Amino acid sequence: GQGGTGGDGGNAGTGVGAAGAGGAAGNGGNGGQGGQGGQGLVDAPGSEGGGGGAGGTGGMGGLNTDQISSAASGNGGNGGLGGQGGQGGTGTIGNAGTGGTGGDGGQAGGGGAANIGGVAGNAGVGGNGGAGGTGGTGADATVAGQAGFKGGDGGVGGAGGSAGVGGTNGNGGAGGTGGNGGAGKAAATGLDGGQGGAGGTGGAGGTAGTGVGAAGSGGAGGNGGNGGIGATGGAGAADTGGGKGGDGGRGGDGGVGGLNTDQVTSAASGNGGNGGKGGQGGQGGTGTIGTAGNGGTGGRGGQAGEGGAANTGGVAGNAGSGGQGGQGGQGGKGTSNASPGSIGFTGGQGGQGGAGGDAGAGGVNGDGGAGGVGGNGGTGKAGATGQTGGAGGIGGSGGNGGNAGTGVGAAGSGGAAGNGGNGGQGGQGGTGAADSMGGDGGGGGDGGKGGTGGLNSDQVSSAASGNGGNGGQGGQGGTGGTGTIGPAGTGGAGGAGGTAGAGGSANAGGVAGNDGIGGKGGAGGQGGTGADGTGPGGSGFNGGQGGQGGAGGSAGVGGTNGDGGVGGTGGNGGVGQAAATGLTGGNGGNGGTGGNGGNAGTGVGAAASGGIAGDGGQGGHGGQGGTGAANAKGGQGGQGGQGGAGGSGGLNTDQASSAASGNGGNGGQGGQGGQGGTGTIGTAGTGGTGGAGGQAGDGGAANTGGVAGHAGIGGNGGTGGTGGTGADATVAGQAGFKGGNGGVGGAGGSAGAGGTNGDGGAGGTGGKGGAGKAGTFDMDGGNGGDGGTGGNGGNAGTGVGAAGKGGVAGDGGKGGLGAKGGIGSDNTVGGKGGNGGQGGSGGIGGLNTDQVSSAASGNGGEGGQGGQGGDGGFGTGGTAGAGGIGGSGGQAGDGGVANIGGVAGHAGIGGNGGTGGTGGKGESSFLVGVNGNNGGQGGQGGQGGSAGAGGTNGSGGTGGHGGDGGDGLSPGAGTGENGTAGGNGGKGGKGGDAGMGVGAGANGGAGGTGGNAGNGGAGADNTISGDTAANGARGGDGGDGGKGGSGSGVNAGGAGGGGGKGGLGGNGGGNTAPVGNGGNAGNGGNGGNGGDGVGAPGGLGGPGGQGGDGGLGTGGGFNGSDGFDGSDGTNGAVT
Repeated sequence: GQGGTGGDGGNAGTGVGAAGAGGAAGNGGNGGQGGQGGQGLVDAPGSEGGGGGAGGTGGMGGLNTDQISSAASGNGGNGGLGGQGGQGGTGTIGNAGTGGTGGDGGQAGGGGAANIGGVAGNAGVGGNGGAGGTGGTGADATVAGQAGFKGGDGGVGGAGGSAGVGGTNGNGGAGGTGGNGGAGKAAATGLDGGQGGAGGTGGAGGTAGTGVGAAGSGGAGGNGGNGGIGATGGAGAADTGGGKGGDGGRGGDGGVGGLNTDQVTSAASGNGGNGGKGGQGGQGGTGTIGTAGNGGTGGRGGQAGEGGAANTGGVAGNAGSGGQGGQGGQGGKGTSNASPGSIGFTGGQGGQGGAGGDAGAGGVNGDGGAGGVGGNGGTGKAGATGQTGGAGGIGGSGGNGGNAGTGVGAAGSGGAAGNGGNGGQGGQGGTGAADSMGGDGGGGGDGGKGGTGGLNSDQVSSAASGNGGNGGQGGQGGTGGTGTIGPAGTGGAGGAGGTAGAGGSANAGGVAGNDGIGGKGGAGGQGGTGADGTGPGGSGFNGGQGGQGGAGGSAGVGGTNGDGGVGGTGGNGGVGQAAATGLTGGNGGNGGTGGNGGNAGTGVGAAASGGIAGDGGQGGHGGQGGTGAANAKGGQGGQGGQGGAGGSGGLNTDQASSAASGNGGNGGQGGQGGQGGTGTIGTAGTGGTGGAGGQAGDGGAANTGGVAGHAGIGGNGGTGGTGGTGADATVAGQAGFKGGNGGVGGAGGSAGAGGTNGDGGAGGTGGKGGAGKAGTFDMDGGNGGDGGTGGNGGNAGTGVGAAGKGGVAGDGGKGGLGAKGGIGSDNTVGGKGGNGGQGGSGGIGGLNTDQVSSAASGNGGEGGQGGQGGDGGFGTGGTAGAGGIGGSGGQAGDGGVANIGGVAGHAGIGGNGGTGGTGGKGESSFLVGVNGNNGGQGGQGGQGGSAGAGGTNGSGGTGGHGGDGGDGLSPGAGTGENGTAGGNGGKGGKGGDAGMGVGAGANGGAGGTGGNAGNGGAGADNTISGDTAANGARGGDGGDGGKGGSGSGVNAGGAGGGGGKGGLGGNGGGNTAPVGNGGNAGNGGNGGNGGDGVGAPGGLGGPGGQGGDGGLGTGGGFNGSDGFDGSDGTNGAVT
């Protein structure tokens, strides 16, 4: 039956009095609910359900008696619920009842009219539209082979109620949801699953109200309903494909903003709806796969509204921003193929990214969507010959950047162009099965080319060009199977540097724009590693060569060149395999070639300097030689790369100066000698050639009135390498192998006129001697290597002009220190210390052009240190090494010849002689009664240098000190042993010869004083107490005085030197022992022989010890008297 009609609400009571309000009117009754349809008999449909009653209309609010306001109108009644579809009989279904029409929103009451001075009432708010109902579920089919029945469609959402003037429109109702597809039934061949129901259509947004009045804005348009999500396709039964997924609903277009009546601005346009998600591909059955659903079309960006046109004096509105493009979907994964020998299916391609929306004039373009990712290749299956792995999917294409908007107006700049999408990365090649090679790696995508900057309308400047995209990474070579290798993938091409835009041309009075900066070149890829050889005698495969670094982009005039890329690294050599005779290790790969520096830009204009040339790439380091197998030599180390030559400085256009030349590149490191096998050694690699000093540029020629430029400074010479270490000998009686000689230091570069010469390099260090081996006979230790030769000093530059002095010559290199001798084994002598290197001779001073003076000569180099005597074994002392020969005094230069009226230059001073070394200490004896060994003799002082005519002779060197005597040993009960005699004092050096007198009465120079003789050693103390102690040992005699020099002509001979002083007596032992006597004083020196008289008496003999014989008188002269004996020494005082 029909639902009962709702009763009318009772009328409100009337207010009484000046301000008595009327009562509230009663609400209208709700519409009754429709009854349920009757159930059908067998094979007959059920009856239709009754329609729901319409909601009652809300009551009108009563007008208040004050005529100013009115009571609120009643809300409209809710619409009745749609009838529920009856339950179907066998073999059929009942139709679902249509959803009850959504109750219309209650009509809002109009605002009350205002009395004089009153305020008009506000209009009411429209009600919301109802939501569409859900479609019914389709019944299952029962007849074999018949499809299930389709579910009912979801209802369309009701439209929202329209608002009155100034009100807000109601929202549209939500669309109904589509039903699920029915499942397939099992039959003879199987049945397909039912199709999924379509998603409900989104309701359209309500229309906005229109603004009223001079500035009344229109309402915002309602957003369109979102498209429904497509349902998932049904799963297929065995051996059948799955159902296709439902398409996603398309997003609604955004509403266009209404133009305001003032013609100046417009409302913002609505955003476009989001596109539905693409259906997912179903899971394939055995032997086939479901096709992946296409990605939902990206919601198109809402078209931006154009700016409103400006009225007179008004401002034009800005255009809206374009929406962003959608992102491409990802391709589905291909399934494996189970049939032997069949190839797996290819995965679906990734979707192309959607293009960004174009903006209006002056707007900003939307970004392009990202490309889809390529699928991975399938894995090969095992069969009779093995299957090849599937190729990797192509990387998704990068979306193109949006085009920039065009500038409008006299100075309107164009928008910046969007960056191109990065190229997709190539997939990795598949791994090969046994005996087959791996698949090639996919090529990396090329980077997109940067856009060219647009030229501004003022013709003065241009926008910056876009950078080039990064090149894709090169595919990695697959790992080879047994006996072969996969070729390494070529490195991805480096993204070419974006070409710089040319500067804009200047208008009249304008300034030309600067050129852009060139992009940097890409870096070369690294070579792949070669695989090992496996066949007997087969060599390992060569590693791939490192890629050449890309060249930097060339800049425009006045710009800066890009840097060259880095060269790739050479591969390591393979290891030799063990076979019947052994195999040689593979050669190391060559170091990557250094990239050449970019050429500098050329200066433009009267004084514009050229750019600085790029440095040459550093030479790669040579690889280390492989280690040899037993009895085989090691491989030679790789040659170091040659340093690049420095660039020559460009001559400036004013001809007055030039740019500095570039420095030479550093030379590569010499290869290291391989480790020798048994009984031999690898030859040390030659040290890398030192980088040649950059040749200094000549100074620029001076223009009229100009100043000539200075020459550059020569580069320093390289340092000599260190010699390799000799290997030990293993055969009994065989000497160890000699270490390699240290390299000679490179010569310094020669400077131009007026410049300074470079220093010579340091010599290499000699190797150490090998240790002796223990065998049938003990072996001697190996000799130490010779010290490296000191480099020669550079030649000084020649003075130029009337008073230009020559440069100071470089010092000679210091002689290398001799190495220490090896330690002897038991009962053998230690090795002799190496001789010190000879100091270099000083350079001769150059003669000045005025012929008056000369430059000072260089000092002689210092002599090397004598080798230190090795420590002795038991029973003997090592012989002290001879002191290094004192460096010869520099030969003094002759004085310059005087010009007319000039003064002759003085001769230089001779250098001093070297000092004798100290004798080594004698070893003590451990055997009772055996004397200790004598200490070594002190070295002879070197002679002083002879002076030139009128000069002063150099002093003789100081003699070495005598060694101390050994101590006597105390036996158990006998008399104590005498201490051994102290070593003789070092012999005094002979005084230098006096110069010869020149002229009628010129006396000869006085002879140099003889060196003092060394003091005698002190007698040892008597240490035995309790008895009457023996005297202390006598002190050693002092040395004889030196002989006086012979006089020339009638001059007396020089006096003889005094005798040495006796030593002091030793102290008595203990408290009661008497004090020993003092030692006898030394004998006086013999007097010198008198000179022979020539027509005159002979000279007197010198006083002293034994008088000398008087000279024989000749030609009527008298004989000279004999000299007096020297006085005896006095006894020592009693203490």
